[in-house]
Amino acid sequence: MKSGEFRRILWRDNPLLVYLVGLCPALAVSNRLSNALLLAAVMLFALLGTGIAAVALERWAPLRLRLPMRLLLASALVTAAQRFLWAFAPTHAAGLGIYLPLLAVNCLLLASAASGSLAESVAQAAGRGAAFAVGLGLLALAREVLGAGTITLFPIGSFGGVLRLRGLPPARVLAAAPGALLVLGYLSALSRWWSGRRS
Repeated sequence: MKSGEFRRILWRDNPLLVYLVGLCPALAVSNRLSNALLLAAVMLFALLGTGIAAVALERWAPLRLRLPMRLLLASALVTAAQRFLWAFAPTHAAGLGIYLPLLAVNCLLLASAASGSLAESVAQAAGRGAAFAVGLGLLALAREVLGAGTITLFPIGSFGGVLRLRGLPPARVLAAAPGALLVLGYLSALSRWWSGRRS
């Protein structure tokens, strides 16, 4: 994938900010940056797996079976990631809740555009996964910083995982559910304005 195409996917064709793919889980878990990063990692994992399998499906699966098989594969990969998180990081898995399995349909939507050779399919899946991660990370960072005055990461050693920002009065509405739509609307408008300015 060329750098120009990656920039296009990242800003002008961002799955979350422009096409609003994965809206329900994104809005639900973007109250903390750690949840957003974890959800984006699962999305990237499932997208890469579905993108690799899509190349094999193009070669031997009948046309009428390709879509159900992709959905089955995306569901299996998301379920495997969910089981892994419940086994090794149950607190973080609980933070994602029911919204983690919803990624299967979103992976299907994003991976359905993958085409070409194995390398091209992997590059496209990685680009879309990275673009979704950027959009979700920006949404979560804006909501948490402006709404709660914190940045929640993963605890490592003596670091508890939470950075507290001082001198910034939190706007609590942004941390609430309606604030997610408000912040996403502003980020989407900013993305469209930037794309129009660049073109």
